[in-house]
This record gives sequence, C-alpha cells and structure tokens, in this order.
Amino acid sequence: MKHYLLAGAIGTLAGAVAATQFAGPILAQETGKNASVYEQLDLFGNVFERVRSDYVEPVDDKKLIEAAINGMLTSLDPHSSFLSAKDYEDMQTQTRGSFGGLGIEVGQEDGLVKVISPIDDTPAAQAGVKAGDYITHVNGESLMGLTLDEAVEKMRGPIGSEIKITILRQGVKEPFDLTMTRDTIKLTVVKTRIVGHAVVLRVTTFNDETMDTLKTEMAKAIKDAGGIDKVTGFVLDLRNNPGGLLNQAISVSDAFLDKGEIVSTRGRKPEESERWNAEPGDLAQGKPMVVLINGGSASASEIVTGALQDHRRAIVVGTKSFGKGSVQTVMPVTADSAIRLTTARYYTPSGRSIQALGIQPDIIVEQPAPKPGEDENADKPKTDSKFLNSEADLRGALNNDAVSDEEKKQIEQEAQQVEATAKLREEDYQLAYAVDILKGLSAMNVRSDDVPDSAKPANTGEDAASQGAKQQ
Repeated sequence: MKHYLLAGAIGTLAGAVAATQFAGPILAQETGKNASVYEQLDLFGNVFERVRSDYVEPVDDKKLIEAAINGMLTSLDPHSSFLSAKDYEDMQTQTRGSFGGLGIEVGQEDGLVKVISPIDDTPAAQAGVKAGDYITHVNGESLMGLTLDEAVEKMRGPIGSEIKITILRQGVKEPFDLTMTRDTIKLTVVKTRIVGHAVVLRVTTFNDETMDTLKTEMAKAIKDAGGIDKVTGFVLDLRNNPGGLLNQAISVSDAFLDKGEIVSTRGRKPEESERWNAEPGDLAQGKPMVVLINGGSASASEIVTGALQDHRRAIVVGTKSFGKGSVQTVMPVTADSAIRLTTARYYTPSGRSIQALGIQPDIIVEQPAPKPGEDENADKPKTDSKFLNSEADLRGALNNDAVSDEEKKQIEQEAQQVEATAKLREEDYQLAYAVDILKGLSAMNVRSDDVPDSAKPANTGEDAASQGAKQQ
C-alpha cells in the first residue's frame, strides 16, 4: 500500500515541478493565441460595420451574420452548414418522413450542385433525374456561385408549381432540361416484393420510421412467401438511398447480425470515440443475403453495407457507393436555428474508413442503359413460335410415367419462377442478378445438407464473421 502511495506522491511532485517550469511559456502561448483570435474578431466587426454603412443598398443585419456563419461552416467541408429557422424546421420534418419538394438528395462539388440520389416515386425520379447528375440551372437561372443552401432554396416552391432544371450528365454531350411539378414528398421508407422465393427489401432512406417499418414489412413478406422455410434469401436494396439517421443504420445492421461490431466513430477527441455492437437475433434467421448498392448509396447505407460485408453476412452486388464516411451532429444554437457540424468519421467493423473511397461491391454489376432508338423486341426470343420447341411437341411422344401430377405441377411452377426472374432482367438487371445469386446459394445449401455428416469438414467452432476477420 505504501509503495503505491509513494509512486503517486512522486508523480504529483513531478507534475508540480513541470507545471512550475513551463507555466510561463504555456500561458504566453495561450495569451498569444487569444490575442490573435480577438484581432480576427475585430477584423470581422470592422468589415461588418463597413458593409452596413457603405454597401450600395441597405442590408439586413441578421441575414449578414447568418451568411457569415454559413460561410465559415461551409468552408470546412460540404456537409457542415448553418440551419436557419426555416432550414432547421425543414430538416426536422424530413427526418419524420414527409415534406414538400422535388425528391432529390443533393450535395456540392467544385461549385456545382450534384445529385446524390433521387428518391423513389417522387417528381425527380419520375422525370428521370439520376445519381451523379449535375444541376446547372433552375428555370434558366444559373446556380454557379451560389452556396448549396441558396441553390436548394431556388428549387423550393409551392406544391403544385412547375419547375425546369438543367442537367449536365456524364456521357451526354449537351446539357438538357427536365420539367417537373413540385409535390408533397411522402417517403415510403421500405417496400417489399417477392421474386421467385426471394424477398426483396427496398429501403429508400433512414429516418425515424425505417427500422419499425422494416420489421413490419419483412414479417408480412415472409408470411406471403409461405413462411421462412420457403424463402431462399433476402435482397436488401439500398440503391439510391442517400442515408439519414445513424441510429437507424445501426438498428438495421443489427437486425441481420447476431454479434460483433457494427460501426465505430472517431472524432477529434479520443475519449469521444464510440463503438456499437450487434445483439443476438437475426430477422432473416440465417438465410443468405445480397445487398444492392450503387453510386447513390451514401452515408447510413454505407454503414449497413460495410457491416454486413465485413461480417460476411451478405454478398454486395452493384457498383461502388458514394463514399460519405463522416458523421454530422445537429447542434441548436438558438431557440429556432442550429448548425450541422461534421464531428466524426465512421469506420466499418474491419477498421476501414470509406470516406471519399466508397464501398466496392463483391461483384460489380452495371445496370445496362437502354439504347435509344433500338427495337426492344428485336433480339428477344419468340415464345409463340409455331415450330416445334421440345420433345413434348413431337407427335406420339412418350409420356413420363415416372413423374406424378403433383410433381409435374411443381416443376411447372418452378419453371414459371425461373421465367419470371429472366423477365426481371429486362426491368432491373441488377436485381435479377441478386435474385439469381440467392437461388444459387440456396441450391448449394440444399446440396450441402444432402452430404453425410462424415463427409463434411469438422466444425472448428468459429463463425463466418471470425473467419472473415482472420482473412482480413
């Protein structure tokens, strides 16, 4: 006991001596820094007064100060900004799932307004706006030189009013105009469909409703599919999902993981770093999963994708994601305004930051672009041919007595499902590819179950996630 007390006393004494020796220089440095800050604030005050008194037209003091604050924040990174009373109210409304507008998530790149992603079933999506598009003009007025908030304000307007935006798109030589009508944007956060025996979960955004809606819609889809035993797997479609709330991304990741890290955030101060881990329970009950992403998948979408990819819980298919690996905190600064400040970077379970890099899919699958002017039916096989197509069409062909009527019916149903997936390729090639992967994984599992236990490799007691971690 005395040993530890002594060690502590020596440490305290050494600290006191160090403080005595260096207090003068440290205080001088701090005083110098403060003096420099006060000088800069004096500079700001002088400029502010000069603008108030000498600008060609009278200016509103509040607008000047808010613009100065916004300039300070936007100089840091594209995602930090000042939220005026109206912007703050709009942001709170959007996270609740309903707002007025065009239905696009935008950012700024080299002074241009860039579309991160269009939102499903909104005026922008219906008009043909795509992730990666640049918006150069609104109603013929250039957006160059405007801040992102100012550009967004130009796109806002009364519900039912018409707006024309000019688009610059990679691969298209000339800018072109799209006309659309502003509408109330009611986000359908989760949509489900059944393709063959696969359940497709389309998640469009991460707001307050996402996790609860996912649970409800998923349970309904499993029931419609005939129960979990009938489901070959799940496709989690995060294409053009611009992200949203961090806690919702964590909950969705946790929904498909039994254990292990989901995501970690690291800020300026080491003590403020945080880490979230999965709790037992998998809504998909271990069924195979495919995650679909593209260049419009950002932020919270990338957190979910990164967690499922690192734990080998899902195969990631599509194209490289957007690459927004930072976390913004909304901090109220007055009763009705706030700042949105980048406070941390986030890291996937394997410790990688995807900031400005994005997530690379395990399998890259591009969505084929329709060729203008091409006859869509030119190369399609003719299913209504009058010529013979199979043995069964031959006159006098032998019957198959080895197959019962019930088995024949099952074979026909399976054939219809395969044809439906093939037809899906014309509508959504990436999704059809994902469904085919699930079907292949399911077939492998069935064959594996048929192998005698003596022929299977011994269980080492390690799960897929821990094996994946070793491979990393």
